[in-house]
Order: sequence, then structure tokens, then C-alpha cells
Amino acid sequence: MFDQDGTPLVRIRSLSKRFDSPRGTVHAVESIDLDIARGSIVGLVGESGSGKTTLGRTVLRLIEPTSGEILFDGKDITAIPQRELTAMRRRMQIVFQDPVSSLNPRLKVGEIIAEGLVAHRVGNAAERRDRVAALLEEVGLSADCISRFPHEFSGGQRQRIGIARALALDPEFIVADESVSALDVSVQAQILNLLLDLREGRGLTMLFIAHDLSVVDYLCDQVAVMYLGRIVESGPAQVVHRAPAHPYTKALLSAVPVPDPHAARKREILAGQIPSPLSPPSGCVFRTRCPKATQECAAALPPAVALGAGHVAHCIHIEGNGR
Repeated sequence: MFDQDGTPLVRIRSLSKRFDSPRGTVHAVESIDLDIARGSIVGLVGESGSGKTTLGRTVLRLIEPTSGEILFDGKDITAIPQRELTAMRRRMQIVFQDPVSSLNPRLKVGEIIAEGLVAHRVGNAAERRDRVAALLEEVGLSADCISRFPHEFSGGQRQRIGIARALALDPEFIVADESVSALDVSVQAQILNLLLDLREGRGLTMLFIAHDLSVVDYLCDQVAVMYLGRIVESGPAQVVHRAPAHPYTKALLSAVPVPDPHAARKREILAGQIPSPLSPPSGCVFRTRCPKATQECAAALPPAVALGAGHVAHCIHIEGNGR
């Protein structure tokens, strides 16, 4: 089993991404600080529109950041030239959300998985074919799949192909962007177990983007809860799952289905819709939907409140915080 050493492989500091549009500036990601320890899986959760995918792609510089630092193994990849970044891409890859649209329907599976090997000039044709066959076996598919097209596979099998493609260059860091959300529950479990096996076998470090906190609790070591471009709570996954502090995290957890229909539970229904990132609320971005919001919440961004064991929440009304 791979042991985490606690050293951040990825360190994000004051990272922001804004998009200009005809209607104004979209504040997609705002002032994110996040450490991803080597060998760990960090979950990033939140509603659709909270900025999770934008953050994941910005960390890999698939989207250029507006400001901030992204330190990968101690080097700020926002400040390196394109040639150096191209070489760095061998060490960090992505698994996309949609296992259908992320695979080129005109290419055979062997060609899809070998694209990165060809682009980085790794091996000759025979060596690449052997490499692809080994990758297919590693993700639970037969080497015979090399000559087939993506439409011949189920959704779960396509996602395994996507994972094999991400592994082709032996990366150290993978962003898994909602990589199980489009799959049946039983298939989700298989893919999650595959990711755990790959982490242990390869020593992979992952940023796992999801909207289901129960999945994150099963898979991840740490979790960061995101709302409207900002992280509102973070900490060890099991701690946050069992003792959430931020009202938004509590609402997300209350929406997670439980297998017992007779179990007593209290749902926390959020009023309204997530605000537009074109005009985020002042102060606490969650205040327009928060049941505990007061006028004080609009005055300034809430400070980080340390709750012990690496558990941090951004809210002035946290119980036990003197409020």
C-alpha cells in the first residue's frame, strides 16, 4: 500500500479565474488556497455552477488562471514557458466527466489511449501497442479491445478507457472530473474501487471532483466544499462528513440518500438558486441562501475558523465560535 508522506505535490495559492463576457465579468474561481498531499485523494464537492470543473482545469492549466500560483512539486507552473509546460504535462492528466463525448468516435480504442504516447514520442509503434494492451488489462478490460470503437462499449467500459488514456504517460497527478456521476450506482462502485487500486499501486495523487459527499467520504482522504467559486469548508473527509460545520455543507449532506426508508432524518432545504457568478453577493457568498444569515454576513468575507485536526470552515456563525 502506498503511504502518503504529507508533502504537498500540488499547492494552490490565491488562485482566481474570471471570464469576460458581454454581460460582465464571470467570477468562476476566487482566491482558492488548497494543498494536495503526495499520494492523497482530495475531494472537491459542490453544486453545479460552483466552479469545481473550472478549478480542476485551471490547476492543470487547460484553462489559464487570472491570478494566483499553482505549485506542482515546488515549481509554479503558471510562470513556466509553453515548452516546459508541455513536458510537465506527462506528470499530470485528467479523466473527463462524460465517458461518451470525451472519446473520439472516429478513433479505435488503441489509437485513443496511445495519443499521448505519440504526442510525446514515447516508444515505437510496437512498443506503444504493447503499452496500450497492458493499460487495458490494468483497468479491467481485455487487450482485444484495442481494435474496437468507443460506441461498442458501455458507459463504465468507456470510463475505464478514459482512465487508461490518462495513465498512459505514467502521471503522478490526476484530476478526475465527476468521473462516476454519469454511471449506474453499481458501476460507480467498480470505478471508485479501480481508482483506489490505482492510487495504491501507482502512488497516484488525485483531485476528485464530485457533487456527492457520500462518494467523497468513501474515496477521499481530504475534502474541500466549494460554493460560488470559493471554498467554504475543508478538512479530513470523514471529519467533515460526520461533523460538518458550515451551513452549506450541512445542506449538502442532508440531501444524500440513505438506504433505510424508515431512518429518521432532517432535510435542510436551501431557499432560492445559486446566485450568478456575474454578480456574487458581498461578504459571505452563501448568505443569500443561508438560514443563519445576518446583516453582518454582508459586511466582509468570513474568516477561516480552525476547528481542529485540519478542519476549517468559513462562517461567522459556527457553533462554538462565540456566536
